[in-house]
Amino acid sequence: MARVVERARLLVADVDRTWAVLAAFDSISTWAPAVDHSCALTTDEAGLGATRRIQVGRMTLTERVIVWEPPSQLAYRIEGFPARIGAVTNAWSLEAAGGSTRVVLTTTVDTGPRPPERLLERVVARRLATSSDQLLDGLEARLLIDEPRPMSPVR
Repeated sequence: MARVVERARLLVADVDRTWAVLAAFDSISTWAPAVDHSCALTTDEAGLGATRRIQVGRMTLTERVIVWEPPSQLAYRIEGFPARIGAVTNAWSLEAAGGSTRVVLTTTVDTGPRPPERLLERVVARRLATSSDQLLDGLEARLLIDEPRPMSPVR
């Protein structure tokens, strides 16, 4: 049985602006604080099957899009962890809430059914929950920086 960790946030940006940041799939390093570098590994930089490489400290991971439903659902499989960690996915869900967006980031970790694997799963899920909080913080900061400002009257 997989362990699921969910983090949610209400962001002061509409769904389209929020989706635009997430949809620039190869550019996660521009807003995710822990990601040192990111780049596309496939010709298609966005959409189903798009794959990016990210560098987090000394760890290199590959993330492949498995769900792409603009502007509400994005999920990707994370590969490159040590083999004993097993399958890891992140799924983003966006829902309009007035002029804001309710964002839910769900991380699923499946290390296997045996007790030692289950213990590892719990530790990894806890660590990835912290990463999810950082991703949401970075997304929120990016949307605040890119917030459209009203034009001042011409004098």
